[in-house]
Amino acid sequence: MIEKKVTIVGGGLAGALMAKYLGLAGHKVSLFERRGDIRDATVVRGRSINLAVSTRGLTALNEVGLRDRVLEEAVPMRGRMMHAVDGTLTFQPYSKDPDECIQSISRGGLNQLLLTEAGKHDNVDLHFEKRCIDVDPDAGKAFFIDERTGDVSESEGDLVIGADGAFSAVRAHLQRTDRFDYSQSYLDAGYLELHIPAAAAGGGFAMEKNALHIWPRGKFMMIALPNEDGTFTVTCFWPLDGESSFGRLTKEAEVAEYFKLWFPDAVPLIPDLMSDYIKAKPSSLVTVRAKPWAVGKVVLVGDAAHAIVPFYGQGMNAGFEDCRILNGLLEGNRQHWPVAIANYSAARKPEGDAIADLAIANFYEMRDHVGSPYFLLKKKFEKLLHKWLPGLYTPLYSMVSFSNTPYSDAVERSKRQDRAVAIGLAGFAVLLLSLFITLGSLLWN
Repeated sequence: MIEKKVTIVGGGLAGALMAKYLGLAGHKVSLFERRGDIRDATVVRGRSINLAVSTRGLTALNEVGLRDRVLEEAVPMRGRMMHAVDGTLTFQPYSKDPDECIQSISRGGLNQLLLTEAGKHDNVDLHFEKRCIDVDPDAGKAFFIDERTGDVSESEGDLVIGADGAFSAVRAHLQRTDRFDYSQSYLDAGYLELHIPAAAAGGGFAMEKNALHIWPRGKFMMIALPNEDGTFTVTCFWPLDGESSFGRLTKEAEVAEYFKLWFPDAVPLIPDLMSDYIKAKPSSLVTVRAKPWAVGKVVLVGDAAHAIVPFYGQGMNAGFEDCRILNGLLEGNRQHWPVAIANYSAARKPEGDAIADLAIANFYEMRDHVGSPYFLLKKKFEKLLHKWLPGLYTPLYSMVSFSNTPYSDAVERSKRQDRAVAIGLAGFAVLLLSLFITLGSLLWN
């Protein structure tokens, strides 16, 4: 066993999981988080879209022995429940297999669990209210300022892992290095969170428990994810400016009229609708791309490497997959970590780009298409093909959410499947046309 010294910047989901991985492997880990210890605070709703944990995330959690613990706190969602303006409900199952579902869980609760589990290792030290102010990739050093005292300290070792989110301080310092590519782009939509309380004191659910609820309205939408205590976390995804936007709704009377017009069935479920909406502030939705993910002795994971919009439910899952693959490469190359992180960067960068593209595309699908008759027919046809041709046809959503197939491979396989189906349907149409022509000729004669 070769013990290494690792600095992790960021105590969010990916950073805490990475600390757990490396703690189990016997390395000396120092984790630094800019904020206070979330374990000392009540998890407050507001800027924390519920997480949808699926196969990739569960695979990583299983490797560190936490899969069952997480599932105990999660609510399975077996499909989408579409809410029409007139209140009509349409359920779209995610899979023909009832065991293939995504799990709704609190971001804050999961973060608390991961930090607690990482901190159980004597070789893992957790430091809070320490903001990263500089990084030296060649020396493997990270520098921090104590937010309470102003004291500056440094942490030096074999590896620095940047897990400090979409606006990563670690990545910002890497951007000063030669040939480092970086871009960020925003959707024209933002999000704002509301709350549906439990239907009864005992924790009953006001809507179908095992579904992701969606109110698609063309250029805007609202979703709701269930919580274990019977509540739902509601998220409005609307344009930030212009028609049907957050910018147009600034008064309680305007909010009340808008919800009664577009989301009438949700209004009686949200007792504090007007006050919560007015008090909240919409947040933006950003996609971050960077290259390379490893520079010197510094490597990026999670949102620091590839922040994505939340519309495929893969942000955390992709981050956990980063941790799983990086840990596997580090363990397989204990004497050659520079090789391990270079291989990690080369392997994961295409996957980060692939899931970023899929998440943006799914935003428009969820917002604009999920309620259309054509979309519903297409999904039914996909499920029939999956049933009739098991092993030969697998829907893209299933490959992304219910397998560990690399994202880029899933996209390419889906394209091949779609081409094959198109050719098959064209051939079938030609056959039918020939049959009609032949029958017509026989009848005419």
